[in-house]
Amino acid sequence: MGTVIPKGYKSVLGLYETQKAIGLTKQLFLPKLCAALHLKRVTAPLFVDPSTGLNDDLNGVERPVAFDVPAAGCQAAVVHSLAKWKRLALYEYDFFPGNGLVTDMNAIRRDEAMDNLHSIYVDQWDWEKVILREQRTEAYLEKTVQDIVHAVCGTLDELKWQLPALDTHLERDVTFVTSQELEDRWPGLSPRERENAAAKECGTVFIKQIGGVLKSGQKHDGRAPDYDDWALNGDLLMWHETLGCAVELSSMGIRVDEESLARQLALAGCPERAQLPFHRLLLEGKLPLTIGGGIGQSRLCMLLLGKAHVGEVQVSLWDEETKRACREAGVRLL
Repeated sequence: MGTVIPKGYKSVLGLYETQKAIGLTKQLFLPKLCAALHLKRVTAPLFVDPSTGLNDDLNGVERPVAFDVPAAGCQAAVVHSLAKWKRLALYEYDFFPGNGLVTDMNAIRRDEAMDNLHSIYVDQWDWEKVILREQRTEAYLEKTVQDIVHAVCGTLDELKWQLPALDTHLERDVTFVTSQELEDRWPGLSPRERENAAAKECGTVFIKQIGGVLKSGQKHDGRAPDYDDWALNGDLLMWHETLGCAVELSSMGIRVDEESLARQLALAGCPERAQLPFHRLLLEGKLPLTIGGGIGQSRLCMLLLGKAHVGEVQVSLWDEETKRACREAGVRLL
């Protein structure tokens, strides 16, 4: 779609205040998230050995940034996310049900399109929590989503107290809807247009069941087959008044168990992944049952601070068209 700066947009925060606000946002939000979901911060990798099957394949078409490591005699790939690594870490670190981990994840997504919301640099709080089998339900997923939204809104309240110029408003109550229900209601719209329509109407929306094929024969969005259970996952969207569109703040879900992993690998046409070390552990029932996701750090800052472009809250590389559009609109990219 490219970068489009809304007519008349002017940030309510100057460059110095913006830097202060970014630090405050991250400082305020993480403790709230940890308290809400019972998480403990851990250290995580920037790259993994691709032969382990630990990297997140996203939609299955993105190319990881890879390089050789002569001293170790192997290849390395920069993570797309830590979706699978986190689950293995919970297993190795002996986390028990009801508790989880969170980490600062930094990634490079070389094939990402560039627009107001997307950058090749990704920074997010990647979290994962051990659950019991009886908690693998939509009700537990929805409660977790609502807890995250309370943490987001609580952070906004404190930010507005310290930065009175902010006038951001967010809806605290989440509307839950399946991807099929969205298609049924707006069959003539694209998935992205449906998301915008739902978020504009409801403010905060969680779209459930992403990854499988809808009645139309299309997918709402792609999902790798080996971390989220497509029947128990979704995207958290919040309405961004400055841009007049939905912002995906988090992709999350209850993770695959033995049965759903085997089924989804078959549906995705990649049953050979079952032979990878991570997948073998899962299919043998050795890995804990978990729920997890990622919460975009720059996305959260952009949303709470009312920014029109993600480059106002993160440092990245931009194409000439993006730089021109921002320069002409008086938008300062970091």
